[in-house]
Amino acid sequence: MEWPDLLHRPRPLPDRRIAYGRDRLQHVDVWLPRARPRSAAGHPVVVMVHGGCWQTDVARAGIMNYIADDLRGRGIAVWNLEYRGVDRSGGGYPGTFRDVARGANMLRERGAALGIDTAARTVFGHSAGGHLALWLAARHVIARGGPLFHPDPLRFDTAICAGGPPDLRAARVAPGNTCGTEAVDALLGADVRDAADMFADCSPADMMPFATHQVLINTGKDHIAPPSFAAAYAAKADAAGAEVTCVTVPDEGHVELITPGTAAWGAACEAIFDALKPGDIAP
Repeated sequence: MEWPDLLHRPRPLPDRRIAYGRDRLQHVDVWLPRARPRSAAGHPVVVMVHGGCWQTDVARAGIMNYIADDLRGRGIAVWNLEYRGVDRSGGGYPGTFRDVARGANMLRERGAALGIDTAARTVFGHSAGGHLALWLAARHVIARGGPLFHPDPLRFDTAICAGGPPDLRAARVAPGNTCGTEAVDALLGADVRDAADMFADCSPADMMPFATHQVLINTGKDHIAPPSFAAAYAAKADAAGAEVTCVTVPDEGHVELITPGTAAWGAACEAIFDALKPGDIAP
């Protein structure tokens, strides 16, 4: 598939938008199932992070609307994060990271009032958002005193990275990733990009082990994030004692990972439902 195959479809709309900052990109789109929750605690929820090479001009949260709507129809609430990319004022390091962190933390503050069960937490990210999803799951290991430290970050039981670059250090080595090695430099900041502690705070591969089950989903025809990215990351995870599951869907590409009706999105749904265990709702 190519991007127009997805983006030319009628785009569903979320139920509401919640701001977590003053910038118009600092918001969360909330998707709530129409049916009553199966549990008294509320609807199970997925925190979602879009990709786009960490650049707002490449992609925004609306690119995830199709799968967010699909999950909403299956009884899963979605907390879809928007954030400032590296090409926006305040984006990059530390702003992009702080944005997704603030947006995720707001789930704990606002979720219950919206009928969302915030106890079992899963985060799903696509492409560059896959890196950010893993980072959200890992950020509780960041040392006190750093710009990205938070004393009580939202914890995740499962983090799912679909077609993402989980290792920023590897992504900076040519050919690195299809976004270009300069995209990682833009994310980290040219003035600090060579500091070792940047990777320790920003790259999931350098933050392991962390107590979250990680699922990496890739497709055989994905030239943006091929399965070799996941395999190399999984090897590092195994050496660090981290729990990582790799899933490869052979005959699809990057777009299919966030397109309802594809085998790749079906594999992602299986991982989401395995993580949330939402009663008798079928994936």
